[in-house]
This record gives sequence, structure tokens and C-alpha cells, in this order.
Amino acid sequence: MDWQKNLLIAAILATLLMLVIRWNEYQENLPTQTPVATQATTNNSSLPAVSVANSDIPVAANTPAEAEKTTLASTQLISVKTDSFDLVINPLGGDIVQLALPRHFLKLDTPDQPFVLLDNRDNHTYLAQSGLIGTNGTDTAQGRPLFSSEKTEYTLAEGEKQLVVDLLLQQGDVKITKRYTFTRGDYLINVEYLIDNKSTNIWSAQLYGQIKRDSQNFKKVSALEMNPFLGAAITTTDENYKKITFDDMAEKEEKSVVQGGWVAMVQHYFISAWIPDAGSQNTYHLRKLGTNDLYLMGFTGKVNEVAPGTQGSISAGFYAGPKDTERLEQISPYLDLTVDYGWLWWVAKPLFAVLKFIHNLVGNWGLAIIGLTLCVKLLFFKLSATSYKSMAKMRKLAPKMAELKERLGDDRQKFSQEMMKMYKTEKVNPFGGCLPLLIQMPVFLALYYVLMESVELRHSPFFGWILDLSVKDPYFVLPIIYGITMYFMQKLNPQPTDPMQARIMQMLPLVFTFMFLWFPAGLVLYWVTNNTLSIIQQYIITKQIDAEPATK
Repeated sequence: MDWQKNLLIAAILATLLMLVIRWNEYQENLPTQTPVATQATTNNSSLPAVSVANSDIPVAANTPAEAEKTTLASTQLISVKTDSFDLVINPLGGDIVQLALPRHFLKLDTPDQPFVLLDNRDNHTYLAQSGLIGTNGTDTAQGRPLFSSEKTEYTLAEGEKQLVVDLLLQQGDVKITKRYTFTRGDYLINVEYLIDNKSTNIWSAQLYGQIKRDSQNFKKVSALEMNPFLGAAITTTDENYKKITFDDMAEKEEKSVVQGGWVAMVQHYFISAWIPDAGSQNTYHLRKLGTNDLYLMGFTGKVNEVAPGTQGSISAGFYAGPKDTERLEQISPYLDLTVDYGWLWWVAKPLFAVLKFIHNLVGNWGLAIIGLTLCVKLLFFKLSATSYKSMAKMRKLAPKMAELKERLGDDRQKFSQEMMKMYKTEKVNPFGGCLPLLIQMPVFLALYYVLMESVELRHSPFFGWILDLSVKDPYFVLPIIYGITMYFMQKLNPQPTDPMQARIMQMLPLVFTFMFLWFPAGLVLYWVTNNTLSIIQQYIITKQIDAEPATK
């Protein structure tokens, strides 16, 4: 029984270690949010500090002649409001320099402050850039184009499905329209360049899109708090989902050529991503920008040509919003992998599908977690029963084992031989209680990832004091209940004969309770429910085994 208990302790501690490693894996950074302004200011003084000369413009296949440098004079920021976005476009380059999500609050108790995803104020840089480079490109290292627009405020009207914002530029005999198309209820923005070539020459350029971000505005968090990955991600020909940290980009530039593809900035619950034409070869680049604390992750498309006297268009998608698995899967292959379930994604995805199905039935994510826990328990009912029967038999043998140890003293070899005889006589498998638990471990870990990564749980209430399942229990009620259930589970299990092991087992409820104080309430709710169901099942089985006559 001692080595069985050792194996059980090792399994529990290994699980705990994996969870701690998960917390600390990306412990360096967590974004600090700045409340978005309720109304975009449109005077010159509010313009972000943007250098006219740009070293962050990608290198084109064909280098154009030097463009005339532009100026920031007489420009106004353009405000765009839809049901999904509250954003600001800078006419210099036509970049998105601020973007908030009105349907997602910064904090549960601040519903008037939407979650800010992109921002370029207060010494923080996080914006979405796009433009044209190449022979007739409008964007060069010498300057960005200055677009004009019909107005400086655009709003998606009631009953309207789409909102179109056109930015206009005249380039000799070529008229260029940079068009943003916003769709109601969607976080995917279509960015399109319309080319009207009235010149006598072929017009040629490449579309590029990139995310520009710093790594400075972060706060340190406690080692016990959940802090998922923050950094870039890309799909390549070799890897469907490749994560790239800021340190990786600082060390060397990442380049790859992919058919279609995407590039993204990933953080907990939210993502921004460029998705170029799926039918063309796109060059992706991720790098640090010079000696500044700025990083670029983007793409350059193929060379596009528009014949004289004709019209053409180039477009790409830009997604900025929650990590909605179903929507991301529709947008581009493997983009849904940014909802990072780790190496157990093949288990986590079906679990999330069941969780979502139950939520559609009951309308509460807390109840859905309880329902999912019940489903998992039913799935492993027979395995758990086997484990509990084995532990109940071991518990029943505890007095005989104690008597045997007292009689044989320190003769470990003789004690082991007598123990094996007893196991054989009583038909007890010492591994019977351990192996079923180890088999279930991947499911438990996958469920951990599901509850950690699902944006649906963000700001979702349960009952009473649990107003947000994605953060810790404010009064630590669930972790304390968890510790109590773990204590009672131990009482139903065979107790170690070794005093040191017994003390370790007694400490585990306290250790896990302390760790769970900082776990999201949704995850602790799962474990409380799981333990409660396990206690009921184990209690019934233990009583049945205790009622059986002992083997003579």
C-alpha cells in the first residue's frame, strides 16, 4: 500500500506542478488597459505622435521613386461607431489607432468603460497598419499618404447591416479609395483598396498589413494568478499554430511564405489578426523595430497590376475581438487554434462543444459547468467505481496491514512478501485505485484549459456572490468548500501506514485550498462539483465493501 500511496501522491503533485507551470509560463507580461474615450476627439492636438518618415514600412518587390513627404497639418481623426466597435482612424496612412469593444467591458463593475484592444495614446503603441508598397505604392519609408474623407464621424444606423467608410486619395491620374467595411454583429473588418487607373500606364503595387505594438505597458502579477500567453502567432507551412514571443522577435526576424495564412497578436480572451487573400502567396514578417521597444507582425501580398483605363481592387481582413472559436474557424484555417488548449486540444474541443451545448439548454455558464462535470463523471463512472472499490478494499485491509507491520517490525522484505500474499488472498490489486485516476488525468487537464481559455466565461455570473466565473471567488467560499470536500475524500481512502506520508496527505487539502484561492471561480466550481459527486459514489461503494464478509 505504501508504494501505491506514493504513486498517488506523485500523480497529484505532478498535476499541481503542471498547473503551476501553466501559470508561470508566460509570467512576464499582462496588458494594462486604458479606458477608451466615449467620443473620439477630432482636433489636431489629439493626433498620435506619428513620424512622417517611416522605417516600419515593408520592403516592396519593386522599389518606387521617392514619394513626396506628407505633413500632419489640417488633419482630423475619424471616429467610427458600430455595435461591435468604437474605433478611430488616422487619415495619415488610414491606420486604426484606437479600437474598443463596447460589448465587452473593461471590468464587470465598469460597464461604461469598454475593453480597449488597440490604443496609441499615453506612451502605449498598439495599432493596425495597412497600405500599398511597390512601383506605384502610396506608402514608402519617406512618407505615408494623407487621405481625405467626407466626414469625421461615422455611425452604423439602426436597421443597417453594414457601414462603409471611404478614405480618398488622388495619385496623379489614379484615384485610390481605401475602404473599411464593418458588418453588424461581427468583429471582422474588410480592408479594401479600390484602384481607378485613368492613366496611360500600368499601375502596380503590393498590399501590406501589420500590427505594431510595444511591450512596455504591462503590469507584473502574482505567481499564483493566471497569466496566459501574450505575444504573436502565425500559421506556417510547417506549423499550423506557431507562437512567437517578443524576445523571439528581438532575437531574430521571423519570415515565411504561406499560401493564404494569417498573423495575429494574441492575449487572454482577445486577438487581433490580419487575414490576407487565401488564394495567393503571402510573405509574413515578425520583427523588432530597430532599437525601440516596438514590434511588427504582418504580411506583404503579391504584386497587383491594374491596366490603363481599368479598375481593380486588393483586400484583406482584419479581425479584432474575442477569441470566438466558431467564428475564427470560419475566417481562416487554424485561426481558431489561438484559443490555446495546448497539446490536449483534441480532448478540449469536444469538452467545450458539450459545455456550450449544455449552456444553450440551461442559459447559465455555472450550471453548464456543473452539467459538464456530471457528463465527465458518467463517462468515467465504471473506471471510478473500479478505483473506489480498490481503495475501499485497501481501506478494509488497513487494520491487518498495521498488525502485520507491528509484528514484523523493520523487516521490509518479509513485510513486502506477506503483503503480496495478503493482496492475492483478498483479491486486491494495489494498482487498482491509481491507474483509473491516471487515465482520467488528460480529461481533467483538458477541462482546465477549456475553462481557462473560453471567453464565454468572462464576466459570466453564476449565483449569489459569484458574479464572474473567469476570476477568483471574491470571498474564497468555493476554495474553502473544495478543501472540505478533499478532506472528506481522504477520509474515505486508505490511510498510509508511514507517519511521514500520513502528514503529507493531511497537508494536501490545505495546500490545494491555498492554491485554489486564486483560481477562476468556474474552475473551482468544477472541482467542487467533481469532488462532491466522487464522495457520494465512493461512500456508497465503501459501504458496500465494508458490508462484505472478510476472507478467512
